[in-house]
Amino acid sequence: MSKRSVGVSLPFLVPDAGREAGPLHRQLYERLRDAILAGTLAPRSRLPSTRTLSQELGISRGTVEEAFAQLDAEGFLERRVGSGSVVALPDHARGPRSGPARGSMPTPRLGGLSRRGRRMASDVLPPEPRDVRPFTPCLPALELFPTKLWARTVAKQARMLEPGRMTAGEPEGFRPLREAIATHLGPARGVRCDWRQVLVFASTQQALDLTARLLLDEGDGVWLEEPGYLGARVAFESAGARLHPVPVDANGLRLEVALARAPKARLAYVTPSHQYPLGVTMSLSRRLALLEHARASGMWLFEDDYDSEFRYATRPLAAIQGMDVAGRVLYAGTFNKVMFPSLRLAFLVVPEALVDAFTAARAATDGHAPPLTQAAMAHFMESGHYAAHLRQMRLVYAERRDALLDALERESRGALRLGAAEAGMHVTAFLSEGLQDVAVIARTDERSLGARRLSPLYLGRGRRQGLVLGFSGASPAGLRAAVRTLCGLLDGPPRQPPRARSHASAAGSSPPSPGTRG
Repeated sequence: MSKRSVGVSLPFLVPDAGREAGPLHRQLYERLRDAILAGTLAPRSRLPSTRTLSQELGISRGTVEEAFAQLDAEGFLERRVGSGSVVALPDHARGPRSGPARGSMPTPRLGGLSRRGRRMASDVLPPEPRDVRPFTPCLPALELFPTKLWARTVAKQARMLEPGRMTAGEPEGFRPLREAIATHLGPARGVRCDWRQVLVFASTQQALDLTARLLLDEGDGVWLEEPGYLGARVAFESAGARLHPVPVDANGLRLEVALARAPKARLAYVTPSHQYPLGVTMSLSRRLALLEHARASGMWLFEDDYDSEFRYATRPLAAIQGMDVAGRVLYAGTFNKVMFPSLRLAFLVVPEALVDAFTAARAATDGHAPPLTQAAMAHFMESGHYAAHLRQMRLVYAERRDALLDALERESRGALRLGAAEAGMHVTAFLSEGLQDVAVIARTDERSLGARRLSPLYLGRGRRQGLVLGFSGASPAGLRAAVRTLCGLLDGPPRQPPRARSHASAAGSSPPSPGTRG
């Protein structure tokens, strides 16, 4: 078969001289390779000589030779002395002649995914904002974090690195950190555990995902608080579980409704100390009833204690894990909301019977968390810096919470009705009749306020309209300015002011159930 000469499109091959575009030989290699794969350069087509191409492109012959040599090594060209260079890739091995533009990404097709993969691809959590916004929920006061102290802690641990700590880490986590966590959780959260029950993760979301894989089969029932944390819904739905929304009132999850809807559910996800997003606390009687049902039925309880270290009227309430005598509670906490979000350190306290299974599964997923970060966190806790930072942030966040609530009382003119606000890093504000949170958030997003919609956090019908407003990440002055901006975006005539902030009024004498209006 005779070789065909080819006229090379010079504008297509001319490399970009800009530094950002990369070396000239690499640019020429990539453009020739893409042309071969796309069929622009047909099989057995002869390319110009390196001398000719270098003259026509205005680049050195050595640059062209380097690109041709790489194409030859990878099988795209066939080079013979005296015969020049020809396209060697056979026609059946080429890619499609038409496709997405260079640099673009094709839209993934869900048809080739597994059932679990399709669920994961369709249930995507919204991205977290990378900038600091005044109403972003659960955002720490980053400007007050002891950055220099943390940097010295990390540097000290880095200097102490030895070969044994530079290889693979333990799947369950760095032992000194696990010991420090167990020591902290006893007096601070009422958690009863041995350090061996503590596993270190990057986030609560990762712990949720692994829990769903280990404890749930396809079709198993899961109770979810209604409204509730979207990340839990995504994790359990991706695992193929059947989700059963259970309404939350002033005393927490309504167990009688849960039992009526799904008495044989295998797992319940709860935030008893500070419900997300409504902010209420589960009553003692319901905690005990939930634990008794878990003991009698074999149900697992996933307790997400995401921000209840911050309680302002009383001491932080004890976790339900400390009252569990049957070993049915998995207790999750995170450092990412106390320290800073990009730290990526969280933990899960599992019943003794599950330790080996979770350790093996942890090794089979991503192996382990970064040992250096874990070592730094362990030293930060052992030296008392973590406890000191917590104490300072409780005072700071109490001041910021008061600033937010005072500003809302003055500015909202009754358009917002406040939920419970005795703990945590956010407050839920219910919109008055006629206001839709999707429209309000569309306006606030233009001002980069960071507020979140309440209605998508409902799984069932009867979604209430409201806003989830964080207060921990902005100064009192910044919060007051943000409230003025927010309230200026709300439509409607003046209304009655919102109710007071006492515990009774914050939780509400009538339950903030999904079907009522704010």
